[in-house]
Amino acid sequence: MNVPVLNMKGVEVGSLSIDAEKLGGAINAALIKQAYVRYHANRRVGTSKTLNRHDVEGSTRKIVKQKGTGGARHGDRKVPHFRGGSHAHHKQREHADYRKEMPKKMRRKANLNALLAKLVDNEVKVIDTLSMTAPKTKDFVSFLSAIKVDKSALIAVDAGNDNVRKSGRNVESITLTQPSQLNCFDLLNHRYLVIGKGDLEAWLKGPSSQTGKDAKVNPLGRSKKNKEVA
Repeated sequence: MNVPVLNMKGVEVGSLSIDAEKLGGAINAALIKQAYVRYHANRRVGTSKTLNRHDVEGSTRKIVKQKGTGGARHGDRKVPHFRGGSHAHHKQREHADYRKEMPKKMRRKANLNALLAKLVDNEVKVIDTLSMTAPKTKDFVSFLSAIKVDKSALIAVDAGNDNVRKSGRNVESITLTQPSQLNCFDLLNHRYLVIGKGDLEAWLKGPSSQTGKDAKVNPLGRSKKNKEVA
């Protein structure tokens, strides 16, 4: 699979060859959905709470006399059917655990497969050198227009690339992330992925590429501690 490489002006200056088999070969919708649901569930805090009658502040005085008004009988104003009152079946504040587990190899395969889905739909914009001389939002918008990004986009840029990050952080429907943190959830929540050629190659060769036994035998990205021999 050959992906066109563009410059900052949107002109094709080369191509990048990506092995589709390393990305899963075919789109596995079930795996991608499982990973997406996991990411979404793990973002939940689980601390929602509503007020019952004892939690609502106010007087317990009976608002009208029991009989002779021609209306319904009422007690205090903290009952659920009054505005500003309590909830009949309130939520207790408790740290509900919505976390879902998923093996690391499956998560990595889902991330790679989500990238494959983006590549198949021509929604990945690979830039030869993603850089700007100065932080200007106007220039960044012109850059997006040149590469034909007209909907939401995930911009993968290093934390040290301040000019690009400052230029794109105020643009609507644009999300900035680091290349090493690409995941299935963010890829599917945006129409386009904009990433530098070197960053994409490094991500494909990094820890995210290990989906077999080598991930446990010789994991990438883990520093080996030198043990002193006594």
